[in-house]
Amino acid sequence: MRVSEQPDLAYRRVLALTIALFLSYLTVAMSLPAVPVHVVQGLGLDNTYAGLAVGIAFLSTILTRGWAGALSDRIGGKPAMQRGLLIYAAAGLVCLLASWTRLPVAGSYTILIVGRLLLGIGESVAMVGMMGWALGLMGPARSGRVISLVGIGIYGAFAVGGPLGMAALNRSGFTGLMAACTILPLIGLVAIHWLPGVAPQAGQRQSFWRIIGRIWRSGAVVGLQGVGFAAIGAFFPLYILSRGWPHAGLGLSFFGVGFVLVRMVFGHLPDQVGGTRVAVVSLIVEACGQYLLWLAPGPNAALTGALLTGLGCSMIFPAMGTEVVKRVPPHVRGTAVGGFVAFQDFAYGATGPVVGLLADHSGYASVFLIGGLAATVGLWMALSPQRASSAQGL
Repeated sequence: MRVSEQPDLAYRRVLALTIALFLSYLTVAMSLPAVPVHVVQGLGLDNTYAGLAVGIAFLSTILTRGWAGALSDRIGGKPAMQRGLLIYAAAGLVCLLASWTRLPVAGSYTILIVGRLLLGIGESVAMVGMMGWALGLMGPARSGRVISLVGIGIYGAFAVGGPLGMAALNRSGFTGLMAACTILPLIGLVAIHWLPGVAPQAGQRQSFWRIIGRIWRSGAVVGLQGVGFAAIGAFFPLYILSRGWPHAGLGLSFFGVGFVLVRMVFGHLPDQVGGTRVAVVSLIVEACGQYLLWLAPGPNAALTGALLTGLGCSMIFPAMGTEVVKRVPPHVRGTAVGGFVAFQDFAYGATGPVVGLLADHSGYASVFLIGGLAATVGLWMALSPQRASSAQGL
């Protein structure tokens, strides 16, 4: 193989990893709308139990990001991703057992919670392992492209997984859906088996919190941009309906179109012009979208705001991710990536309850004012000079 062919070969291998990640993430996306339906209609429990069953998987993910990153650094990205896919499959199997009709309701729900906890752990290990593996294949100089592909795999799964999950639930019941969620990550596991791994880097391990001290600013920027996406996902339909406008269900569609379009067309920019520059422009666009939603005089303006938010949010994660990769040595890159992703996880999990309280008192439009202010603060943090200590190597 000629040297000039190596980057293209590495890129094709990372594309294969992205497909495997997409398949595994379908396990998350397909179960997301189906789990609350099963808890309420199948088990006869109320919405509080349904919400807990959904949210506990995300909590599990947040709490295990640092551990998953350290695991990837220690054993390598390929073994970590393989373990994550196996945990995914185990989670699907446990949830499948929870659908056994002879179980009492309390027993079925308890088993379901265990399965959802496993799902969150699998998501954490598989994604961080995949990113560490892909960065090893393509090198830190192409980290922006790697992180862009990760996002395409994840958000692509969310785009198609919801409708697929409800269709499977209606056709085959919760048992059939969980059987599919068990099989999909195993298909991904087979698909990546033949790809070459990358040996873990030698070097002195550092504590998770010391690494966070080097990357917290980039993580905070990503967390602040996540408020806009979470606000649209949780409150756009309610906002539109409260105004008596049509197209309440199109907010995430417009967001998704803008998000995927920018990722596909401009995914290379952080590697070429620098992550901070890309993040600055992106945060300005996102803030404009959120402020437009806040002040929207009609449904078309609101949908335009959702589109602008998607266009802006798209590249902030890979842009700041390239800055994280630059600031840490290779042997702790997985831990750094795990901590970095946790900032966004926390924003997604916390935004709904926090801004929901505001919406109860000030109306749904105020939610998007908070999204705009968060993006503006993120812009200030991206532009502010880095502290001298964060520029030092570990």
